[in-house]
Amino acid sequence: MDNRDIYQPLSPGVYYHIYNRGNNKENIFREPDNFAYFLLLWERYLARDIDLFCYCLLPNHFHFLVRIKEFSPAGNKLAKKFSNMFNAYAKAFNKKYGRTGSLFQKRFRRKKITDHSYYTTIIGYILTNPVRHHLSVTSGSYPYSAYNSLLSEEPTLLLRNELLDWFGSREALIRYIRNYEKAHFPGDNTC
Repeated sequence: MDNRDIYQPLSPGVYYHIYNRGNNKENIFREPDNFAYFLLLWERYLARDIDLFCYCLLPNHFHFLVRIKEFSPAGNKLAKKFSNMFNAYAKAFNKKYGRTGSLFQKRFRRKKITDHSYYTTIIGYILTNPVRHHLSVTSGSYPYSAYNSLLSEEPTLLLRNELLDWFGSREALIRYIRNYEKAHFPGDNTC
């Protein structure tokens, strides 16, 4: 990855793949409460300015597919909101587990989504990440991703309908994810 992506300003109306991992690849989520608290902080710090399409939280890293809302502050002001959220999480995590120092590796990373093909591919990549890392047999069996929320009718912060419309239906998203798993992880799942 080009280090310039770390410093790329966040622009209103633009889609991004946002991600980071633990410092020295250590776990940033140790128990279910950690995952829930991270998403609570997302809602508190970022939901007003960022549309969330999908995410996956893994023990030592995370991925989000987002769009910066049109009225959001651009550039450094929005990056500061991300920083505040990650710092709030790191302080709580460090306090809970009696650790000190940086929790995350460098600044969060962002990759601009530049075309329709990449948008579709990154959805598959994010939602199948638990299978990639051998944390679950199928994407639907992993509890800390957006996959099951996208398929449910329960209230969510996700722009569920917009993402499902991209694929045409829930069933089409399910088929896409199953095919993505089969193509990228043959023999690793039971789809």
